[in-house]
Amino acid sequence: MSQLGRDNVTWVSEFILMGLSSDRQTQAGLFVLFGATYLLTLLGNGLILLLIWLDMRFHLPMYFFLCHLSLVDICYTSSGVPQMLVHFLLEKKTISFAQCGTQLFFSLVLGGTEFLLLAAMAYDRYVAVCDPLCYIAVMRPSLCVALAAVSWLVGLANSAMETALTMYLPTCGHNVLNHVACETLALVRLACVDVTFNQVVIVASSVVVLLVPGCLVSLSYTHFIVAILRIRSTQGRRKAFGTCASHLTVVSISYGMALFTYMQPRSMASAEQEKVVVLFYTVATPMLNPLIYSLRNKDVKAALSRVLMTSSELKH
Repeated sequence: MSQLGRDNVTWVSEFILMGLSSDRQTQAGLFVLFGATYLLTLLGNGLILLLIWLDMRFHLPMYFFLCHLSLVDICYTSSGVPQMLVHFLLEKKTISFAQCGTQLFFSLVLGGTEFLLLAAMAYDRYVAVCDPLCYIAVMRPSLCVALAAVSWLVGLANSAMETALTMYLPTCGHNVLNHVACETLALVRLACVDVTFNQVVIVASSVVVLLVPGCLVSLSYTHFIVAILRIRSTQGRRKAFGTCASHLTVVSISYGMALFTYMQPRSMASAEQEKVVVLFYTVATPMLNPLIYSLRNKDVKAALSRVLMTSSELKH
């Protein structure tokens, strides 16, 4: 079960995940629910990628970031949900040490990148609303590529550091994780050595990928709302607030839940609470993002209608 490491401490060769429930009927229901959600996530985000690729009218900064967000969501949900679906069908839910480390690495890369992309998208909307005459000049292709590249690179660097430090922790033979996936806080709790340094790293990385982008998003939306209040047309103000409110709700919940969980690693937050947070980011958010950021957009709806009409005409 375990292998001898340096200094007579041990690392396990596999982990046992306790999951959400041990009841077979409940697991069958969760399998159907999560399976349907996963398919909807792939369909919604895949559709956004296809529309942006096919229609030249979407080759704009806003849709450039939406394209990256959809790609992140597809990869993010695929890093955890397929394994959950398999485990719903198994009595013993095991994952090897290597698979656990790989899953942790990709979930941290994609999670960190998504938070940074949301900040870039908020800045894009801020420029579009608050300085529309200079929008094209400010949000030039080189800046968009740079913002996206920084998001991916920071997410990658943060994940590499955090994964290495977390997976290096010896567990002295303990291998039962009270979680649905390999997650940083659950693995740190399993360690049989002092984890103060790991807790400091978790807080520091949370500042980089959560707190700083969250503050930038808050600042952007504050200016956004002030600009909306200056709109004289009641209909225009209501429309702008409708868009802003849906975006702000998702961003607030996303940053809020993550900050509450990861900025206080020493808190008494229950394992069940952490499971809810992970499921929210792995299952719910990737499915909701296309609806909130894209499919409610009238231009996207029009493009989807054109594609459906074209495909229908080709059949006939």
